[in-house]
Order: sequence, then structure tokens, then C-alpha cells
Amino acid sequence: MSSVLSAAPVSDAAAIPPGAGGLHPAATSGGAVRAAFEALRQSGLRARDAAERLGLSEGAVLAAHSEGAPARLRAVPLNGHWVDLLKALEPCGPLMALTRNHSVVHEKTGVYRRVSAQGEVGLVLDRDIDLRLFLSHWHAGFAVREAPLREGEFEALSLQFFDAWGHAVHKVFVREASDRAALEAVMARFAAPEARPQFALGQAPKPERLADAHIDVQALRADWAALRDTHEFFSLLKRHRLDRQQSFRLTEGLFTTRLASDTIARLLHLAAASGLGLMVFVGNAACIQIHSGPVQRIVPLQTATAQWLNVMDPGFNLHLRSDRVAQVWAVHKPSEDGTVSSVEAFDADGELMLMVFGERKPGQPQDPAWRELVQTLVTPLSEAA
Repeated sequence: MSSVLSAAPVSDAAAIPPGAGGLHPAATSGGAVRAAFEALRQSGLRARDAAERLGLSEGAVLAAHSEGAPARLRAVPLNGHWVDLLKALEPCGPLMALTRNHSVVHEKTGVYRRVSAQGEVGLVLDRDIDLRLFLSHWHAGFAVREAPLREGEFEALSLQFFDAWGHAVHKVFVREASDRAALEAVMARFAAPEARPQFALGQAPKPERLADAHIDVQALRADWAALRDTHEFFSLLKRHRLDRQQSFRLTEGLFTTRLASDTIARLLHLAAASGLGLMVFVGNAACIQIHSGPVQRIVPLQTATAQWLNVMDPGFNLHLRSDRVAQVWAVHKPSEDGTVSSVEAFDADGELMLMVFGERKPGQPQDPAWRELVQTLVTPLSEAA
């Protein structure tokens, strides 16, 4: 198997017939979950895909591994002091941070530095590990040990955090250069083996939004034009009671332009060829993870069940389900530093997959080379119309 195949979060769940590793509806005990999950993992499925085949969330599967007979995978609940735990990771050296949503996985290797929180909002502010944390959505966590599937490999150590529905919001993995003893000390310090995390079924409810007909479009456009900081955009959406994609549609031609569905691939290839620094944001309701810098190796991959667009660079991997891209937008927001432009992709359910900006620091204008790149993405679509 090629290195790309082994590195990309690709699985072919359809290759496993029903009943080969799935749970019988009546088999709900922890032992049944552990046995069925192990069978699917042995078949080559990744943890998230194996949990889905069982009709369970990843969080629920790990909860089943936190009690009962020892298994190849062992999970110990954590005590919920999330900010203190993340602060304790700095002595562990470089670790791999993973944040994902339904369609994109973002992996960065670096040191957890400058961890802070104000209320329910937390920050990790290092060039390599750069996170925005929305802690009210952090429901449970586990210290996880997984014995290797193949001889000669190390035991995998990780910290995995979940929302109330058992969906992963952030994960931390040991790497070869990590201080394993320091990480084990953190795992022991924050362990709460007596805890019994419970997870709700289904999906988190979506915020209620107004229908287009009930939105004051002129007021929306006026408020957009009055923006002075890109961070004000979140309060703008909340004030007008609409979602992100809806706002783009209602300001199309003024502040936004719809792009071709293959735009993200084109963008990454153009940035790689030019060496232009990007800021790539991927997240969920609980965590946003950011890569700042150039991208180099762009690798498309197609399997029997999915199409992937991968960035495979030292210290940064991105895995995007390109077959799930339904809409892509160029978005322009005024600020005190000039116009700030982004390219944003959504899936068919209207969920944000990722955002890409030109690399910049607060207080600095956007790189003209980024504006030119965005314009090259707009022009071919308008010419084809």
C-alpha cells in the first residue's frame, strides 16, 4: 500500500458485508461493542468508520472500552479540566493535533504552547498548533492506549475529546519525537477512571434560522459593509439569524461570488506552485484548527467509495472529501486593514467544510498575491457562464 493510501483517512466500509463486524440490535453490552469494534479495526477500518458501522458514535465506543475486560484498545475517562490538561502538554514536545468535521481532517504536528481561556472560549496560539476552542461543546474525553496491529510498532497513545453526541471534537496523538513519559504523566494526572461518560443519540440540533423572505437583506448588506474586523462576522450572522452560506447567497455579487466546485483543488495547486502562504481553517462547533504557511504536496486520491484531496506535507496533512463539495464561495469582508478575502467550501447539507485565507497577521493588510490568486479562481467561472 502506498504511503498516501496509508496516511489518508480512507476506508472502504462497503467491502465488509453486513454482519461481518456489525452489532446485532440486541447485542448492546460493552463486551459486544468491544468485540465487534476490534473485528472491524482488524479488517482495516479506521476508528470513526468502524464506530459508524456499529451504529455508534466514537465516544460511545470508547466509553465501552473504559470498563470490563482488558482489550487491545483501552480508554480511561478524563476529569474535564480541559484547559489545564492542554496547558500540561507543552513538556510533551511535538504532538499531532487532529481536528475534523464530517468531510475534512486537519492534522498539525507541533507543541501545545500559549494555552489560555476566557470563559468558554479557549486559545492555543503557536504557529504550528493554532486552535480556537469553544469549551461549552467539550463534553467528555479519554486517554486512549491502542496496542499495535503489526509487530514492531509502538503502542499508540492519544487524548480524544467528544461533544455530547459522542462526535470527536479534537484529538492529540503521540509522535516519534514526543516525550512519551511526559504524555503518560499527563494521562495519569487527569484520569478519572470512576467517570461513566454518557452520550446522546443522533446529531446536535442546528440553530434556528430565518427563511430568506423574513431577512432584511438591505440591513444585512449595510451591516456587512460596516464591518471593521473579520471577527465581527459571527455576531452579524447571529444578529440577522441566518447561517453562513445563506448570508453568502443574499450578498452574492456584492461581497461574495460563487465558484466552481473544483476550486479548492485549483487553489491548493496554484498556492503550491507559487509558494504563497495560506491560512487553512478546519473545524467543528467545539474546535477550529488553523494551518499557517505554504502547502507543497497536493495528492488527489480516489477509492471505490470516495474521492479525496490531500495535502501531504511535513507537519501538516489535510484530507478533504472532494466528492462532498457542493458549493464554493469567494468571500470579501471589509476591515480596518483593508478587504480580507477567503475561499470557503460547503457540503450538500450546507455545513462548512473549510475556509482558506491568505496568510497574514492581525493589523496587516492581505497579501496582494492572495487577492490575485482569488481573482484567477473567479474569472474562469464567470467566463464559462
